[in-house]
Amino acid sequence: MTEHHLITKDHAQAGYSAAHEPVLTVDPGTGERITFETDDAAYAQMEELRDLSKVTATINPVTGPVHVRGAEPGDALAVTIHDIDMAEHGWSVYIPGAGALAGAMGDDWYVRRVPVRDGMALLTDRVSCPVAPMIGCIGVAPAEGAMSTVMPSYPTGGNMDLTDARPGSTVYLPVEVAGAGLAIGDLHAVMSRGESSFVAIEVAGRATVSVDLVKGKRLRAPRIDTGDELVCVGLGDPVQDSIINAYEDLFAVLTDEHGYSRHDAYTVMSALAHTELGGPTGSVTPDPLHPFRAVGQVTLARIAKHLLELA
Repeated sequence: MTEHHLITKDHAQAGYSAAHEPVLTVDPGTGERITFETDDAAYAQMEELRDLSKVTATINPVTGPVHVRGAEPGDALAVTIHDIDMAEHGWSVYIPGAGALAGAMGDDWYVRRVPVRDGMALLTDRVSCPVAPMIGCIGVAPAEGAMSTVMPSYPTGGNMDLTDARPGSTVYLPVEVAGAGLAIGDLHAVMSRGESSFVAIEVAGRATVSVDLVKGKRLRAPRIDTGDELVCVGLGDPVQDSIINAYEDLFAVLTDEHGYSRHDAYTVMSALAHTELGGPTGSVTPDPLHPFRAVGQVTLARIAKHLLELA
């Protein structure tokens, strides 16, 4: 019987760091299930206080970290997402100055509790949509310093806010420290691609994953295998650099890993590789005077997986 571990929200952290003591140690490739519990205390306080300076709960806490035996710098951690259980309501929140709609929304706070029931998110009195649960923050510890769980996205993951990080997908993360230091948080009941408002339908809940290890697989940035597509994450400032990085990594997948010639890969990608902007968190630490204004970009390059075997 597969062993199952629960890490409660009592083990939440305000960021990613190799200095954080692991709360669990697992062996990769065993099928062991790990459930990460998350909370929504910060959004409850935002509803009550409408003042970010008075919010004492951590925004986007991540639960963990988990030490993966045998994980070493230069490996890739493969995190397969099996299930996401959600609370009975989520949150739609506008923090003044945050997101692409800040100019339209102005200076007033807005907080709405969004019921989540029977597989639907009840957005307004008249508009509802099917839930599409996903993980906003998924990452491993950096070799140096600490990673924010708000902004930006990092080569080792963090707050990437990608709809592809959903049940059925496997997220590949570059390992930079022994044991990797996996932590997960910031669940969403449903989120627009690119997270137009910087805040999705945020929700407390539990994400269940298993971990494997790909020895010697050096990645520049995360990847996601959705089952149908392979997605390469490109990080860069300015935006064009993130686009180039995403394209280059996908090109290397075709040529270095699947035997395509350079010319064949070029032609196939020109017809069948697609890009889009990723999450809104940027790729560079923002100006402290404008902490919710992204610098740089996350770009996604994706291709149908069946094409990888047709070299």
